[in-house]
Amino acid sequence: MRGDLRPTAFEGMSQEPCRVEVVRVRWPERIHCMTYGAGMGALLRERWDMIHCWEEPYTAAGAQVAFLAGGNVPLVFYTFQNLTKRYPPPFAQMEKYAIGKSAGWIAAGKEVEKTLLQSRAGYRARPHRVLSLGVDMNAFRKDPAARARVRQKLGWGQAGPPVAGFLGRLVPEKGLRLLTRALDAVETPWRALFIGSGPEESFLKQWAGGRGDQVRIVTDVRHGEVPAYLNAFDILCAPSQTTRHWREQFGRMLIEAFASGVAVIGSDSGEIPHVIGDAGVVVGEQDEGGWTRAMASLLESPMRRDQLAAKGMERAREQFAWPVIARKHMEFFAELMGGAGLSRAAAAAPVAWSQISEQAIDAPHSGQARSAV
Repeated sequence: MRGDLRPTAFEGMSQEPCRVEVVRVRWPERIHCMTYGAGMGALLRERWDMIHCWEEPYTAAGAQVAFLAGGNVPLVFYTFQNLTKRYPPPFAQMEKYAIGKSAGWIAAGKEVEKTLLQSRAGYRARPHRVLSLGVDMNAFRKDPAARARVRQKLGWGQAGPPVAGFLGRLVPEKGLRLLTRALDAVETPWRALFIGSGPEESFLKQWAGGRGDQVRIVTDVRHGEVPAYLNAFDILCAPSQTTRHWREQFGRMLIEAFASGVAVIGSDSGEIPHVIGDAGVVVGEQDEGGWTRAMASLLESPMRRDQLAAKGMERAREQFAWPVIARKHMEFFAELMGGAGLSRAAAAAPVAWSQISEQAIDAPHSGQARSAV
């Protein structure tokens, strides 16, 4: 499967909580045209109570799932589309068909909901919920030992200026050039840690070249190592920049930083202000002076950083912890099914339900309500 930066393959966990079926895909290099290969039809013909599809309804894969699912099982799409677009044939027809076959849909954020309700008539006719991604509060947590370990690995001591960090794809729309200019304009001492990979890596390395011990760029952090590296931050910076074809759809690093007890600054691109709420600082995405002032304010005040970190952890627990997100999903599923089958599961959330990515279908253990995602 082709990812944003490199080809990816399914990597199972040692103790999967669900049954996992790996399904090959065709044309993965073109995400709009990608379809599932042999095996998907047989899986969707199994006895399901709900099919929860993490595909955009306007894609070939979304239409394929809608077709293979038949009409006897409620189908729910999970969508991240937060830009108003006009799709050429056959994608407009695929979207109309797929959403017409659905029992409802889930928007990954408030901006997604607003976009779809205002511009896509088929969505207005279906029940929906705004349900975001979640964070594992056991994996992402404040961990002083991990903080010390990572900083030592980077060649930094515990003493020294606070660390402003970036986590994500190193691509132009993530605002790295604005962030570096803002840092250069800050008079308060700082250190900077960039974690990720992408085409902006060469720019960052050139920028960091004359700054000696002040900057670290780490491009080989594995997923399981991210919580430890987040603990090395004092501030997480998310200066995303809206473009003609993209604006921030959610910003998972924001809620991971919240859970890790890290103060957050984000731009007002897309969903970021809704995710941050009052638990961080939101700055206009084009307001370079505002970014400089916001950075200086937090770099200069450990007390303010601690206040925001506490608010962020509370927001993560109350709004974004996976048990909270799971319960909301199950309540919506129960509503779509008329309360049958899933009502007890919704009351007992978190529960295991299956999730489908572009590579796998998971199904819960026997004895529980079954759903394909």
